[in-house]
Amino acid sequence: MTIFSTAGLFIALSLLIALLLAVIAIMPWLRATRTSGTSVDNQLLDINVAVFRERLAELKTDKDSGTIDDAHYQNQKLELERQLLDAQREVTPMVTPGIKSRLILMVWVPVLAALAYLMVGDRTPVFELWTAEDKVGKVADDLLTGKIDQPPVWAIENGQQLISAMQTNVYRHADDPNRWMRLSELFLSLEATDSALEALSRAYRLSPDNEEIATTYAQISFFANKGQLDATSRRILQDVLAKNPSHEGAQMLMAMGEARSNNFEEAQGWIKRLRSSIAAKPGDHTKALASLDELSANVSAQQQQASEGVEVSIRISASLLPLVKADDVLFVAIRDVNGGPPFAAKRLPISVIKQGEATISLSDLDAMMPERTLQSARADKVQLAVIARISHSGTAAAESGDLSGNPVVISADQNQANVEINQQIP
Repeated sequence: MTIFSTAGLFIALSLLIALLLAVIAIMPWLRATRTSGTSVDNQLLDINVAVFRERLAELKTDKDSGTIDDAHYQNQKLELERQLLDAQREVTPMVTPGIKSRLILMVWVPVLAALAYLMVGDRTPVFELWTAEDKVGKVADDLLTGKIDQPPVWAIENGQQLISAMQTNVYRHADDPNRWMRLSELFLSLEATDSALEALSRAYRLSPDNEEIATTYAQISFFANKGQLDATSRRILQDVLAKNPSHEGAQMLMAMGEARSNNFEEAQGWIKRLRSSIAAKPGDHTKALASLDELSANVSAQQQQASEGVEVSIRISASLLPLVKADDVLFVAIRDVNGGPPFAAKRLPISVIKQGEATISLSDLDAMMPERTLQSARADKVQLAVIARISHSGTAAAESGDLSGNPVVISADQNQANVEINQQIP
């Protein structure tokens, strides 16, 4: 079906509906009795008769109760009857519309409806979507159902059409987790990570027991969070490992996430479990085992660097806790008291703070520049200051409304500091 046939069908149905409504609207005219005389509208006369009857009933009630005498009653009754006879002589003719008036109405109703539809807004996106579905709708469905792995060359001449068709197809089959999964792959190929995560989250909600969907969701979330395991990713991986303790992908993500969170002992434990699982399988796994040994050595080196860092205990003043929002960001940094770029810094979600407190480790692992590290600052006997700030916007620069604490000065060999966030930036 081409765009012209689709649009033609739509216009034809719209006109048909408009004509039907027009016919319904003028049905009273079509049913009007055609007589040679003048039609009379008796509606007003019926109302007058009903009113006169009520007034006569009131007069009789007044007479029976003794409020008025018989002579007064007879005079009022005659006056009402006279008024009723006068009203019967005054009739209102009913104007029956002619054929010309009916034809004008039947023509203008659909014309005005069509003009209103076209003038309300720009329908170009709708027509473009119809074009995309007509051209690549079948290709999009085959891609989303796994019938083909790659679209034909002609289908990707206009990539936007294929993307639109795939998105429309997925929303029409919103209960199919596999379609959401393949849509996320499309977004990832376009480097649209946020859209890919949204598609994966829908796929996971529809099929939480699917290991492939679960581990892919956790993996993309892990890398999108710059190597951090958030609460959702950790829970997903734990669910996968509870059902399949030997799942290698989940074990590797747990090892990398724990190492990134400075939980080095837990990371080494996951590496050990993964190494034992791979070594127990038949075949030559020398390269895989060597990679794990290298990862274990890197984790040990990171642990050594972290031990030489500074452990920062952060506490938020109770009076400021109501100002903390769920999407805020915590910035912690160590810098020269005289200013300049920090020697170590972390940007963390506000969820790391539990009951108004958190403990953050800063070391050379958190250096922003390779040549500007805590170790080099200590070697040069630089006086350091620890700062902590809660940002509402998530930007590194302090803004009005952010929550912060006074910088805490530490010596070159000090490895612990306490910072209280107790003020709001005006």
